[in-house]
Amino acid sequence: MSVNKSTKIWLNYTVGAAISLSLLWAIYVQINKQLNGIDGFAWQHCGRPIYLLVALALVLVNIFLESYKWYSLMSWAAPVKYTTALASYFAGITFSIITPNRVGEYPGRILYLGGSNTIRYLVVSVSGILGQLAGIYFLGLVGLTYYHLHILSAGDTMIGKIFITAIMAKGVLAVCIIINILIAIMYWRSDVWLPLIATSKRLRRFSLYSKLMSRIDNSNKMKVLVLSLLRVLVFTAQFLFLLLWLNVNVPLLQGFCMAALFFWVMAVVPSLALTELGIRGVVGLYIFGQVSQNSVGVLVATTSIWVINLVLPAIIGSILITKKKWVK
Repeated sequence: MSVNKSTKIWLNYTVGAAISLSLLWAIYVQINKQLNGIDGFAWQHCGRPIYLLVALALVLVNIFLESYKWYSLMSWAAPVKYTTALASYFAGITFSIITPNRVGEYPGRILYLGGSNTIRYLVVSVSGILGQLAGIYFLGLVGLTYYHLHILSAGDTMIGKIFITAIMAKGVLAVCIIINILIAIMYWRSDVWLPLIATSKRLRRFSLYSKLMSRIDNSNKMKVLVLSLLRVLVFTAQFLFLLLWLNVNVPLLQGFCMAALFFWVMAVVPSLALTELGIRGVVGLYIFGQVSQNSVGVLVATTSIWVINLVLPAIIGSILITKKKWVK
């Protein structure tokens, strides 16, 4: 069915505006709901504003690291401009808002790009996902180890409770180590599991595209992994600066390890991005409540890190979605 030019323009703006306004409304409702649950006293008694300014400045660093990583991966699939990769990154953040554990981020990026290279982008995005998981799980293992050695051993004096908690902590630590090993094998030894695709009738048609993934050499995989680790470090630094801004004073090493553990738990716990603020608050209070009594500051910090790293880019992405040509 042919569609004239004016109709295409009208349809593009209508579809884009409908998606954008729906997502913006969902973001507004959730933020308003969460902020109403925070005592205004917390905002009036913050520490030095320089900590907040540094945390906000790190948002730009985070955006650059992830968009550049995505641009590097896309370049293996097809020639692309960095500005295009950046726009699709923002759009992916917007789509991730309504999906469990933000799994819709990469599909949202690819959907925004469109074109004939969808499968190619999907294939190389696997390396990006595995690289990010490797970074989160590695630093999560660091946080879990610190928690097991320094927090758990100095915790509750009730012998029975310590015994049960210690067993659970050892189990979680063991599972985290195993998953780290599995992710490393999947990331570095794709030559081992990619041939299995050809053995499946349903996946056999994608075997040609699996070769594209195998062409990503170890130097580029290391590049993606380093960018992923740096991104997790940026998250951790942002969280620490926000905690300092809100007068949650924790030692540097302890704060780093607890923040790394926090982000690991948030990656593991199933949640919708729109509803994860409540989960973030519970997790943040449990982890940092054992090293600080400033529960209000911890709660505000978990909300703030969500707003600056997810909501702000999602708003930008929703604007870009409005301008996207969905009907061609």
